[in-house]
Amino acid sequence: MKIVAVDPFYLKMPNITTDADGTQDTLVVRVRTDEGIEGWGECDASPLVSLATYCCPMSHGNIINIRQSLVGEVLRGSDDILRLHDKILRNALDIQQIDHAYSGTDIALWDIVGQKFKRPVYQLLEDQFGFSSQGIDHPKIPYASVLFGDTPEATFQIAMRLKSQGFKAAKFGWGPMGQFDEKYDIELVESAREGMGKSAQIMIDAGVAWESDYKTAYDRAEAFSQYTPTWLEEPLAPEAIKAYGTLSSLNPPIPIAAGEGSATFRMAEDLILNGKVDYVQIDVGRVSGITTAARIRQLAEQQGIQYVNHTFKSHLSLAASLHVFATNEDFNLLEYPADGSELSQKLTTEKLEVGTDGQVRLTKKPGIGVNIDLHTIREFLVSVKIELNGTTIFDHAVL
Repeated sequence: MKIVAVDPFYLKMPNITTDADGTQDTLVVRVRTDEGIEGWGECDASPLVSLATYCCPMSHGNIINIRQSLVGEVLRGSDDILRLHDKILRNALDIQQIDHAYSGTDIALWDIVGQKFKRPVYQLLEDQFGFSSQGIDHPKIPYASVLFGDTPEATFQIAMRLKSQGFKAAKFGWGPMGQFDEKYDIELVESAREGMGKSAQIMIDAGVAWESDYKTAYDRAEAFSQYTPTWLEEPLAPEAIKAYGTLSSLNPPIPIAAGEGSATFRMAEDLILNGKVDYVQIDVGRVSGITTAARIRQLAEQQGIQYVNHTFKSHLSLAASLHVFATNEDFNLLEYPADGSELSQKLTTEKLEVGTDGQVRLTKKPGIGVNIDLHTIREFLVSVKIELNGTTIFDHAVL
């Protein structure tokens, strides 16, 4: 197959708020081949900044846009996906957004190869990376991923709703956590626990509230431990590796999770080896796609820590994320977007539904296994036209 087109589409809700809700807009990427097979992927980043990396004029040999590097390339199988991954990142060495932006394309390429050979992506990954699982994809426990309510009472109501929907695990994050005092933070966690019940798992996402202040992070972990959360997530900033290492050395009473801010393999590696986190959480829409996420999964296995997806987007991103670690039975937790915009809920024609046993499974369909709803693309598509000295270098007003 040859790649004949790489098309990014900017989609957004009519109104954007300051809430830490990444489902309000998105950049999806379609890759088309000369055999009529096309794949789709999604990026979790500022859409217009990422879109620019697909069409920005070449500045020199280290700034070559994605489309220029990819169109006309041959795609025979997963070996070529890895080759192209290296080529794109090398050609765009000085484009700082490249890992975020290329994520969608990398996902789309895995989708295409899976369709070509009529195999789900997790089986392709097993062959390519040597994952020893005999082609078995294991179901995962979905934890509903939501924001804290604006108050403890609002958080309690959210937790009650999730419990009534059948979720046996839920993560509460951002919102007012860390914005007031310790008493308020504790009340938020207490409300989440009361609403979900004693038997459920709860996870607490501090939303980088304490930057590099490992002492406060430790104190909060100690205070929250009475409510037995599965982990305390992102108490510190992504780059605060030394502080994460110090925090871990203090042996906090609950595990520490982080990693969604890792945009490269090296960032994740630093967090794992030097930050000493217990759970590494990787976003395929930020880390240059499935290819890098699979390499990080390998490292997590080697270091004996838990790999978890970070997904606060659509079920396209959710499915792509699950393929990365579906074949590892021990990695049994799946971040599952329980809320989200109309755009994110409607982007695919099917979803990874929670089964009657409370778990989530991939379909056996080839590729990523979910399809884009073109009506949703048309409904939320934003017309973008970029001109340079009167010459149009990007114009995507229609699908």
